[in-house]
Amino acid sequence: MSTGEERSMLEKMVELREKVKSKKPDFVRQESWRYVRVDEGWRKPRGIDSKMRKEVKGWPARVKVGYRGPKTARGLHPSAYREVIVYNVDDLSGVDPKTEAIRIAHRVGAKKKAEILNKARELGIRVLNPGLAAKAELSKSKKSSQ
Repeated sequence: MSTGEERSMLEKMVELREKVKSKKPDFVRQESWRYVRVDEGWRKPRGIDSKMRKEVKGWPARVKVGYRGPKTARGLHPSAYREVIVYNVDDLSGVDPKTEAIRIAHRVGAKKKAEILNKARELGIRVLNPGLAAKAELSKSKKSSQ
């Protein structure tokens, strides 16, 4: 399979994942709508007479494996690229620009972030969070061209 075909297949799988996700119910903890002290975060119903555990009609849905998305789309960014966290310029050497995109780690400073952005541009790697460093770099290049 060529990279173009693989790319389009991954994009279709991401679209399918979003479609499946849109039909998925909000899984809420049993009786969370009844008591303020009970948070909505999912907990498995375990009671002996629990209507939710018995899956009685009219009660909220339970978490099941059938709500899961396509296997090939799991862990992918919505842009259909696999995310790779980058801490320095050397980390860019192991990145495949056709299937992977980078996310610059939070703890990286502005100077190193600018270096990573320049190197990523040279290698043709997509950056998911270019942030303010990219905007500052663009304004510098506009000022130098004037």
